[in-house]
Amino acid sequence: MNWEIDLNCDMGEGMGNDALIIPYVSSISIACGGHTGNQDSIQQAIQLAKKTNVSIGAHPSYPDRENFGRNKILIDYGSLKESLINQLALIQKIAFEEDYPLSHLKPHGALYNQAAVDNELANLIVSISKSMNPHWSVWGLPNSALEKSCKAQSVCFIPEGFADRSYQEDGSLTPRTDARALVETEAACIKQVLQLITQKKVTALSGKQIDCNVATICLHGDGAQVLSFAKVLREEFKKNQISCQSPYGKTSS
Repeated sequence: MNWEIDLNCDMGEGMGNDALIIPYVSSISIACGGHTGNQDSIQQAIQLAKKTNVSIGAHPSYPDRENFGRNKILIDYGSLKESLINQLALIQKIAFEEDYPLSHLKPHGALYNQAAVDNELANLIVSISKSMNPHWSVWGLPNSALEKSCKAQSVCFIPEGFADRSYQEDGSLTPRTDARALVETEAACIKQVLQLITQKKVTALSGKQIDCNVATICLHGDGAQVLSFAKVLREEFKKNQISCQSPYGKTSS
């Protein structure tokens, strides 16, 4: 049986490894100033993607560079909306100048996790995305508030799984405060990703198998083993007749 999956990575986050990783993925989400990133880093990431025919998306965050966007912060929705629009306007402008259009929006860190369970926040993110470009898809956890909001607002939703994070029984990611939050070995990474692709399930930390039907799988660009994980996953894809292709039809060789 042949399968098809998108392998994505968060980029433009100042890790210095974007050029090494991008040959192994089929799409990227680019930091646009909330948790990190600026005009130069966005432009560099887009140019890399353009050279390798990789799909690109915006990766906005809570405006919290101090904590890399990984903490939920107290911010009123008016201020958050202004910040998200400014982040998206910046990357949209640079993408236009580079003549390489954005295809998706994927919230980062705490914003991503909170939007999975908070209907009001999910509605805000989806409405902003739709107003910036109604053709963008929105990425998030399957069966989340974000997915429900996309359906309600007629916005394309792309369900995402993770190669380098462990799961809870409710389908959420294990909080980073838990020592077991990260998938730390190549063997565990391969096992989880192949299960996601071929069985449409994932094994939670408790041992329970949960339904998890995804169209894209994420590697975090700041992960200590991101490059080795990317390489071994592509090797496994070839062995198992898995095509690596973005949701928008661009194939990674």
